[in-house]
Amino acid sequence: MSQGAGKEAVFPTRQSLGAMKSKLKGAQVGHDLLKRKSEALTKRFREILKRIDEAKRKMGKVMQIAAFSLAEVSYAVNGSIGYQITESVKQAKFKVRTRQENVSGVFLPAFESFQEEDVKDDFKLTGLGKGGQQVQKCKETFTRAVETLVELASLQTAFVILDEVIKTVNRRVNAIEHVIIPRTENTIAYINSELDEVDREEFFRLKKVKGLKEAAQREEDKKIQASRARENGESNKENQDNQERDGPRDLLGGEEDQDVIF
Repeated sequence: MSQGAGKEAVFPTRQSLGAMKSKLKGAQVGHDLLKRKSEALTKRFREILKRIDEAKRKMGKVMQIAAFSLAEVSYAVNGSIGYQITESVKQAKFKVRTRQENVSGVFLPAFESFQEEDVKDDFKLTGLGKGGQQVQKCKETFTRAVETLVELASLQTAFVILDEVIKTVNRRVNAIEHVIIPRTENTIAYINSELDEVDREEFFRLKKVKGLKEAAQREEDKKIQASRARENGESNKENQDNQERDGPRDLLGGEEDQDVIF
């Protein structure tokens, strides 16, 4: 239990103790859940980091091949065909759609590339005179390059979002572990100590009251015994006075004894 976390300003009662214990249990359960969430997000974060590294390496190779392919096209057609492609394209065939992926309550955007088959290929005949094979090869190479770019963009976006979420979750975990739980434990210890002190005071008070009652009872018993002793003394004195007044009996005197009938 941390001594520097302080305690909450509560009145030390049984009800407050129950509320603090419930709060401590909730904080511990929340800490465990957030810890698991942080571990799951960190695991996914490392997986994405590994995939980003692989995608960047792949991107370098693909762009290198695409650059050489474009150079072959320029050499084959004796110039640039960029203006022909720009003029012939009316609608995009290569498109990107988004979806959401749920990772421990965190929604990560994911980008997917696809090609619409019903869109007309307007520059299919480009390079028909010469360099057609190089043009088609260059087209396929740049298509793979764009797909790699979309994949890398999706990974990078998820990487940035996960980085912020992991930082937030870790801050919450540290706050619960190092601030809320120690403060609640200190508050529970304070309430227990105050309740124990109240119990000791109550026990001392009851013991004191019992002692006073016992002393009063002893005094009462002494008074009763003294009163009885005084009454017995007066009775004995009265009997003695009566005997002295009647005088001593003469065993050989002239008093006639009553006849005894056998």
